[in-house]
Amino acid sequence: MLYTVIKKNSYQDSINLMLLTNSINTLQGVTKCSIMMGTNANKDIFKNSGLLTVEAESAAPSDMVIVVETEDEKVVENVLTEADKFLSDLAVKKKKNNVESATSLEAALEQMPDANLALFSIPGEYAADEIEKALDKGLNVFSFSDNVSLEDEVRLKKKAHEKGLLLMGPDCGTGIISSIPIAFTNVVKPGNIGIVGASGTGIQEVTTIIDRLGSGVVHAIGTGGRDLSEDVNATTVRDAILGLENHDPTDVIVVISKPPAKKVRDEIVELLHSLSKPVVAIFLGEKPDHHEGNVYLAHTLEETARIAVDLANNRAVKPNYLEEIEYEVKTPLPADKTVKGLYSGGTLAAEAGMLISEALELGGLTKKEGYILNVNGYEVMDLGDDMYTQGKPHPMIDPEVRINKIKEYAKDKNTGVILLDCVLGYGSHPDMAGVLSDAIKGAIQTAKEDGRELYFVGTVCGTEQDPQSYEAAVKTLKECGVLVEESNAKAVRLALKLKGIEFKEADKHVVETKVEKKELPEVSENVMELLNSKPRIVNIGLTSFTESITAYGGSTVQYDWKPVAGGNKTLIKILNKLSKIQEIDEFNNEVIEMMKNSQPFLVDVVPAKSVIEILNGKVILHAGPPIEYKDMTGPMQGSCIGAVLFEGWAKDEKSARALLESGEVKFSPCHHVNAVGPMGGITSGNMPVVVVENKLDGSVAYCTMNEGMGKVLRFGAFSEEVINRLRWMRDVLGPVLSKALKKKEEGLNLNVIIAKAITMGDEFHQRNIAASLNFLKEITPLITELDIDQNEKYSVIKFLADTDQFFLNIMMATGKSIVDCARKIISGTVVTTMARNGKDFGVRISGMGDEWFTAPVNTPNGLYFTGYSEDQANPDIGDSAITETVGVGGMAMVAAPGVTRFVGAGGFDDALRVSNEMDEICISNNSNWSIPTWDFKGTCLGIDARKVVATGITPLINTGIAHKNPGVGQIGAGTVRAPLACFEKAIIAYAKKLGIEAE
Repeated sequence: MLYTVIKKNSYQDSINLMLLTNSINTLQGVTKCSIMMGTNANKDIFKNSGLLTVEAESAAPSDMVIVVETEDEKVVENVLTEADKFLSDLAVKKKKNNVESATSLEAALEQMPDANLALFSIPGEYAADEIEKALDKGLNVFSFSDNVSLEDEVRLKKKAHEKGLLLMGPDCGTGIISSIPIAFTNVVKPGNIGIVGASGTGIQEVTTIIDRLGSGVVHAIGTGGRDLSEDVNATTVRDAILGLENHDPTDVIVVISKPPAKKVRDEIVELLHSLSKPVVAIFLGEKPDHHEGNVYLAHTLEETARIAVDLANNRAVKPNYLEEIEYEVKTPLPADKTVKGLYSGGTLAAEAGMLISEALELGGLTKKEGYILNVNGYEVMDLGDDMYTQGKPHPMIDPEVRINKIKEYAKDKNTGVILLDCVLGYGSHPDMAGVLSDAIKGAIQTAKEDGRELYFVGTVCGTEQDPQSYEAAVKTLKECGVLVEESNAKAVRLALKLKGIEFKEADKHVVETKVEKKELPEVSENVMELLNSKPRIVNIGLTSFTESITAYGGSTVQYDWKPVAGGNKTLIKILNKLSKIQEIDEFNNEVIEMMKNSQPFLVDVVPAKSVIEILNGKVILHAGPPIEYKDMTGPMQGSCIGAVLFEGWAKDEKSARALLESGEVKFSPCHHVNAVGPMGGITSGNMPVVVVENKLDGSVAYCTMNEGMGKVLRFGAFSEEVINRLRWMRDVLGPVLSKALKKKEEGLNLNVIIAKAITMGDEFHQRNIAASLNFLKEITPLITELDIDQNEKYSVIKFLADTDQFFLNIMMATGKSIVDCARKIISGTVVTTMARNGKDFGVRISGMGDEWFTAPVNTPNGLYFTGYSEDQANPDIGDSAITETVGVGGMAMVAAPGVTRFVGAGGFDDALRVSNEMDEICISNNSNWSIPTWDFKGTCLGIDARKVVATGITPLINTGIAHKNPGVGQIGAGTVRAPLACFEKAIIAYAKKLGIEAE
């Protein structure tokens, strides 16, 4: 039975998930398990392994998918517990590492403004776009990420070169910068040798041999394996060589390459001849018979290292570096016994295949289906090939594939020797020699029981400074029966010797070459700054890569990357194209400056029909985007019934419903007529509305007044009590407040009231008590001066004093006046409206004017009054999200820690987390409304729809919860998230407006 658990928007690095999967598969009761992100490529892996379920098929790329095959459903709980523990341990390790983390490249650069290198280990399908962003920020790039298209590599390396930056990679597994080990690499002593390598394990083999010979390396600049192809044309190799030529501490330059394109190889050799420093070069697959002037051409990686060490120590280069193999072979293996190579390092496998093929004249390498060589029973496998690592960790991390192959080859009667490497260093398994030893001993025993001799010959690629210890690994392998040699080349030679074949190397001498030295191009300041300083690295992806950096004196900040736009490639392309249009940021800044400079004043309270022309008839305003009466949820329909009864268009509920269903009453969103309405938002002509004027540009906004708590129209109640209160508000409250406000020539300055109240613990959606009291403080003296009935004065002041949420509606009109002022700039991606009607959540953005973008609304999460529960809750409703639109409400949760438990958010830490998260999707902060509990930072300002789509972080809204049936009213309070789809639609539409088509 297959069980699927989807963890929404929960990104984890693929390597971590592979290791987690391996751990889960050892649990009792688990038949098979796979844990991966929900990308299309991973779904294919699920399918191929028989684990693709309907739920997994529907997962987004940013979702973590756990599929468990088990006969016992209770096992799934154990799996989830183990998964949570594993991921928690990762978080603890990260914390112990004392590395600062950020959730965006911009935030990372704020923490480390002098960063000079971005280290990528993210899925290759997203890497190209992220690499380009780093280059645009002026960062050199080291890309461990692979699966970047050749086209993208060419384009990005050209861009890096033009910007004077180094792009190391993609698929660059190993590097050393200023003696700091980076990615999957060994700890090598500092020295005067600089290396440029289009081969990861090639660099590892050469650098570790250099270290064990007593010398050291200052730089090992990986370039990615395709750099010397004709398409890429050695862009990084050239720039790196020139950098080392100009780097004073580098005395010897080493160039390591997988088989290059001939034209590119010749051009590189020509460049090497123009250098002032001696160079050792190895082009794997070539068998040079001489050295050329100051360019020493090596055949094996060991020879490369030995020549480099002699040059670094001002010693003469020897004609031959072949050393005697001490192991005595008494009886060579029979002719039918062959050599099998099981390598975790691709370059080491290639070197082994090359040497065996040369010695036995097998016609060269095979390079097919994971094989480097497969001729006449001689087989060398690169177990790091994609076909073995799809959905599985690399064999340097996980021994499973190699252990299975050891067992398989041990049963093959033709196997005489099994060759293998054991690669140490950061990123590799903590004890690869130890975990292989049982399989090796078992294989030797299997052959022995079958009356056969089976040899294991190995090499350890590492140093004594590595986390695993070179000597310890060698000892472990020897103890389980492996013949261990000091280099891969020497191990291959021993394997051949066991077959009775002596490997020969002809002497090489220097041949003076007449090459005209050319003037070398200048090296950029960026490259030289990188080479002349300790790297300052933004680590983007695998957190464990920070360990070697911090351990050896580098500095780093962790960017906790996850796929932009939830991994939606169409949206990623759109966002990337929008990011290149500088004018969008300029327009956005104009919009938020309008918001920031707004001057809202409460100037009057008037009958709605006196200022909203369409209400002079049977018209009702409602909250949210457009909706018809038949589609309204219970509370909004209940509010409509109440409005009909209040206006006297019907005498009872039944006739009011009949009228509404007849179509005689017309409906319009409040937002279409400069108004907003709480919850149902229902506003009719004779209801009094507050009038807020934005004196920055004269924008005017309206909102009905707060009715207090209990059974109220805004929550769908329409009893006689509700209607009588509305009448009192129409006949007494509205007129009294109007008269009082007229005593203030300009009205009440709302910015002042808001600024005071936010320092007193209001966030202006769920908590308005301070603002309501401040309003009462301002309005009461004006009311007492009025020449009206004392009972009316008392009733109004008493109502205002009893209504803690009275200011909410004023705040809503304030927000509307601010956004309507800003909406006059019809450009950019700032969110200018958020509203909900119980069915749809709607947003508007500055660049699309009045157009609505909608998606099904969510139901709030929160706390319920006694006797009520979540299944009775109405989906989210109301225009009050205008408060979040201008940066208060849920956006300013940290301002009102007292309200967090009421809305189900927890405590202060949760409030702080929410506001910090909301800050990530905003452009600026409003210094007019500073929050003491947020180090006096201003409220969030300018929700950027691009940031919402990119991060997947949607605005959090504080809200009341209405009963889904009409007439019941409020049953709780909580929070709700705006649906992401609204913002995605808005961004797609704006891109189309700018001529960017969604693919």
